[in-house]
Amino acid sequence: MIRGVLRALVGVIGVLALLVAARLWIGPEAPAAALGLKADGLLGLATLRADVGGFFAAGGLFALAGAIRGEGRLLTPPAVLLGLALVGRLVTVAVDGYAAPMLPPMIIEAVLVAILLIARRRLG
Repeated sequence: MIRGVLRALVGVIGVLALLVAARLWIGPEAPAAALGLKADGLLGLATLRADVGGFFAAGGLFALAGAIRGEGRLLTPPAVLLGLALVGRLVTVAVDGYAAPMLPPMIIEAVLVAILLIARRRLG
């Protein structure tokens, strides 16, 4: 039962990440603005699609594959991606300071990393 719940939860994480990637590829300005980013010309748009969209697509694909196949090892890449994103945010806090809008993404990343690592262990 727990395995099924974890697979479903990880599947939802994967689908949501893929939807964010699709939004970034189709029209990057709005989702980028929600993340505190703004494109500077065509290079900026391409970077949002490639780097940010690619980040969400890679994590989403591996999470969804891990959920569908029930293989925990496939959850390592999205856990690492999100963990490193959280490290980047913590570096920002240490170097540049903290602002309240930074907290929700940090909590989300920490929770997602925890879910992915628990699922990775339980799914084997």
